[in-house]
Amino acid sequence: MSHCFFLFGTLRHRPLLERVLGGPADTCAATLPGHAVMRAAGQSFPILVADPGATADGVLLRTDDAGAARLRLYEEGYEYALRDVRVQTAAGPVAAQVFAADDSPLQAEAPWSLDVWAARYAPATVEAVDEVLDLARNFTPAVQQARYPMVLVRADSALRARANPAPATLRRTPQAEDLCVDTLRRPYAWFFGVEEADLRFRRFDGGLSPRVTRAGFVVGDAVTVLPYDPVTDRVMLVEQYRFGPHLRGDPNPWSLEPIAGRIDPGEDPETAARRESTEEAGLTLRQLCPVARCYPSPGAVTEYIFMYVGLADLSAADEGVGGAEAEAEDIRAHVIGFDRLMALVSSGEAENGPLLATAFWLALHRAELRANT
Repeated sequence: MSHCFFLFGTLRHRPLLERVLGGPADTCAATLPGHAVMRAAGQSFPILVADPGATADGVLLRTDDAGAARLRLYEEGYEYALRDVRVQTAAGPVAAQVFAADDSPLQAEAPWSLDVWAARYAPATVEAVDEVLDLARNFTPAVQQARYPMVLVRADSALRARANPAPATLRRTPQAEDLCVDTLRRPYAWFFGVEEADLRFRRFDGGLSPRVTRAGFVVGDAVTVLPYDPVTDRVMLVEQYRFGPHLRGDPNPWSLEPIAGRIDPGEDPETAARRESTEEAGLTLRQLCPVARCYPSPGAVTEYIFMYVGLADLSAADEGVGGAEAEAEDIRAHVIGFDRLMALVSSGEAENGPLLATAFWLALHRAELRANT
């Protein structure tokens, strides 16, 4: 059976559409009179709104039962429902269905541009399709919506990993057949995710290992920034409650850390570092000095961290309490001398991994940074 859909938003991006369908897409240009394509408030994607004086541009998709099923699976977890419409094509009017947000709380904010969206979000959105479909098969719409922002972050991290692999001069340079994943499961998916797989990997004797089960905590790439003022020889630390130490049973789960945050989809690490410095501490960094990039716990966590020292003027830095209320953040800033920082490292009061690595890097490069001020 043939199905006709009018696509007005992100699915007009052909690589995304064909990834969702699982094959080639049969489309032609189409318009829907009396409607406008508007960006949903606070979101990157659009919604369709009634506007008697406007015409919505889009494409008409013709697909079979299998393609229609995958399309519905992809869309209906996000407050969209099918509505019958009549669209205009070069061959004349055609009856079709459109995924509309008529009963959604989403509000229109401004005109939406496919090109603007694609420049930043298309690669991660395409990469995320398989996980989105898997979530739709196994979890409620509420879980899908809560998880989706982190799905995009994780997809963006995967793209970054493939585009910028670390050298392999001592360790193995793997081939495609060196890792065989037989099954993949996602038993937990919310803000973070857990994945487990049955797999075999190439042993150093040349053979494949027996099938083993491995589980991992799935998070996206992140940045850390230790602000440093080479003129006054002071750094800024932030302090906040952390759930990880709490779960471990640590009697003091308040942690001293560098500024830190996730890299948003379509954002490079340096941009994220500067954004987080502004959001968490109100700082404008003069220069970013790369410290290292690493997996802090590769045995079970996908997180990959880009660490920086950020040169800044801390003479008037605010040592008050801040953080994003929407994320229940309660962050206190401390501006202290370099010697106090190293005393905290020596005493064990500073026990955050990226802070320790960055403090040691700063100890090695501090004289040079001060001399060049």
